[in-house]
Amino acid sequence: MTTVTIRVASLDELKQNTLAALRGDESTRGHFLSFISWELLHDTLSPNRMAIIHAMTGIGEVSIREVARRVNRDVRAVHSDVKKLINQGVIEKGEQGILFPYDAIHFDFTLRKVA
Repeated sequence: MTTVTIRVASLDELKQNTLAALRGDESTRGHFLSFISWELLHDTLSPNRMAIIHAMTGIGEVSIREVARRVNRDVRAVHSDVKKLINQGVIEKGEQGILFPYDAIHFDFTLRKVA
């Protein structure tokens, strides 16, 4: 089972994690989608886009038409959201369709009061 961790991390945290990974630090192992702000995460993973990746979780490569059927939305609207998710590196183009190559999603972030 492959789980992706979606998180909010500062540029400094991302730099430190990258350097630690290059040193072979075991704590950096895994699959991560990192966003530098809550706003960017929320913009990329809007409720409709979140429904798309949730519907694609664990099913392998699938057509946009099939995703639209699973989320009960218009194919053109889903295509637009899929394009954004591909551009942001959340999902991938495959040989015959699109792919979210994970079986589970874990969210890891903390929201604090605004200063």
